[in-house]
Amino acid sequence: MKYIATRKSIPFMQSAWQAELADSFTHPADLLDFLELDPSEIPLAPSAALGFPFLVTRSYAARMSKRDPRDPLLRQVLPLSVESLDTPGYTGDPVGDLQSMAGGGVLHKYQGRVLLLTTGACAIHCRYCFRREFPYQQHPLGKSKERESLEYIASDPSIHEVILSGGDPLVLNDTRLADLIEGIAFIPHVQRLRFHTRVPIVLPSRITPELVKNLSSIRLCVVVVIHANHPAELDPSVDCALKHLRMADVRLLNQAVLLKDVNDDLATLNRLSEALFEGGVLPYYLHLLDKARGTAHFEVEESTARRLLYQMRSSLPGYLVPKLVREIAGEACKRMIA
Repeated sequence: MKYIATRKSIPFMQSAWQAELADSFTHPADLLDFLELDPSEIPLAPSAALGFPFLVTRSYAARMSKRDPRDPLLRQVLPLSVESLDTPGYTGDPVGDLQSMAGGGVLHKYQGRVLLLTTGACAIHCRYCFRREFPYQQHPLGKSKERESLEYIASDPSIHEVILSGGDPLVLNDTRLADLIEGIAFIPHVQRLRFHTRVPIVLPSRITPELVKNLSSIRLCVVVVIHANHPAELDPSVDCALKHLRMADVRLLNQAVLLKDVNDDLATLNRLSEALFEGGVLPYYLHLLDKARGTAHFEVEESTARRLLYQMRSSLPGYLVPKLVREIAGEACKRMIA
C-alpha cells in the first residue's frame, strides 16, 4: 500500500500557540530573573545548556514558586553542574532506540505497535530526557521520510497501533499533523493512534479547536498519553485543554517519571494521581529513570520506588495507582517493577 497525500498545502501563518512557544525562555538566567532568584546561588552549568539547549514555556514557568530554588518544576528544567559528571551505566541511548530503528522515523520495539519519531522538537527541554543525545540530524524527519515510515507500517499487517512521539508530535502544525494522521488512518490494519506528549501540560494553548477536530474526525481510536510529574503542573489552563480532548472522545492516560527531589514522596505522588483523575486522566505508568548521560542526579533507588508504590496502594484506590516500570534496551516489553 502506498501513502496518498489528500490535503492541499496552505500558506503558513503563525498561530497563537506558536507565538507563545516562540516567546519561551531560552536562557536560564532569564528564567531565574523572572522567578526572582539569584543565579550566583544556584550551581548552573552553561556548558550543559549548550549540549542540550534550555527551553521553558512561560506558561509552565508561571506555575513555579517565586524565590524558591527548590521548586520541583524548576528542578526539572534547570541545567546544573552535576550534569557534567561521568556516571557509570549512564549512556547516550539508554533504552536502545538506535538498535530499534526500522526505516524512516519508525522504532519497532514491541509486537503489534510501532513508534514514529515525528520531530526532534519539543515545547520544553526536561533535563532528565532520555533522548537528549538522540542524533535527530542523522535521521531527518521530513515528508520523504514520513512517506517511507507510512509505507513500512502499511507493509506489516501485524501493526495495530501507531505511537507518535519525538520530540513532541504536538509541536507539528495542524496541517502537517492532519496529513500524518490521515495517512495513518488510511492503513486499514491500524486500529489505534497514540500520542506521547508533554504539550498539554507545558503549552496547553496548543489544544486548539482545529486540533480537536482533526483528532475527533478520524476512524482510529485516539489515545493521548500526557506527561505530568507533579501536581503543581496541573493548573486551570491544563484542565481546560484536557477537557477539550475528552470532549473529542480521546482516551487520556498519564506517564510520569520518578525523580529525586521532584516527586519522590508519598504525598506528592498521591496528590498527582488525585489531580490527574479529577482532570479525566488515568495514572498509567510511573517510570524509573532512564539512565541517560547527565541525568544521574534525578535517580531514585528501586527499593525506594517499591516502598512508595506499596504505600500508594495502601492509601489510594487501585485505579489511581500507576504501574511502576523500567524500560530496558532489547526487552520485548517494559519491565514491571511493582
